[in-house]
Amino acid sequence: MAANGEGGVSRRAALTAMGGAGLGAVGVVAGGVALADGSETKTGTPVSNVTTPACVLSPETTEGPYYLDYEMVRRDVTEDRPGIPMILRVTVVDTTAGCRPVKRAAVDIWHCDAGGVYSGYEGNTLPGGPPSGTPTDAPTGTPTGTPTGPPPGGGGGHADPVNDLTFLRGVQLSNGHGIAELRTIYPGWYQGRALHIHVKVHVGGKVDAEEKTYTGGHVSHTGQFFFAEELAEKVAAIEPYKNNTVTRVKLEEDGIYRQAGSGLLTIRPVHRGRIERGLIAAITVGVDPSATPAAV
Repeated sequence: MAANGEGGVSRRAALTAMGGAGLGAVGVVAGGVALADGSETKTGTPVSNVTTPACVLSPETTEGPYYLDYEMVRRDVTEDRPGIPMILRVTVVDTTAGCRPVKRAAVDIWHCDAGGVYSGYEGNTLPGGPPSGTPTDAPTGTPTGTPTGPPPGGGGGHADPVNDLTFLRGVQLSNGHGIAELRTIYPGWYQGRALHIHVKVHVGGKVDAEEKTYTGGHVSHTGQFFFAEELAEKVAAIEPYKNNTVTRVKLEEDGIYRQAGSGLLTIRPVHRGRIERGLIAAITVGVDPSATPAAV
């Protein structure tokens, strides 16, 4: 699959919004977050609460230099990464069919850890490797090589991996309600980008039961999810995020977010007022399942 840098965005035309009623059909409910079985979990006051039109085609954004097509099917992608636990709940809907849920869409995510490092690139996210003096034998779970500059190549092109680590990457298939759920952590940040999670939506493929990977089909959407500033400021004061010394880029300073114009996650704490104990992040992604958008 083609990979591209993080410096550009193309946008597809938005379809006519169908109104709030369409959200109920795919399991988004008021006052809580819908579970895959259609029930509702009551959580604390929303940390960020963004209303998204029910039937809008989600904008395409760049996949960035750190995509790896491992496509491992697993619910928990955390591995050994420290950070605030987060359930990411993605609802995939078909914008060509009145926003009906898309069943068995493969939601493929990847993002950096609390220190701003992607698996496959740990200690080498920047050209030339980790900063001078960075230990090479740091204990498991300790972020090393925190980026202090732009991605390789000035933000363009795909960066070849330097190791076979796989943390914070994984795929889950959507259920009959169009919902795919993954367990991860709240991401950190690195120079040049606001906090974000990358996503691809694959359709038409299948799971290799033996290898536990997703194969075949095609990519119908490549995008990014973003985090509201109010929550980001709170998280930045909590371990291990407060150890990240890179200046955090805010949403309004991030060109990719500004051009996309959408993609904010709705986030609630699992325990009221205690964000460090866990978060639930939800978003609806509108796709055309038959589309194969050009790489951006």
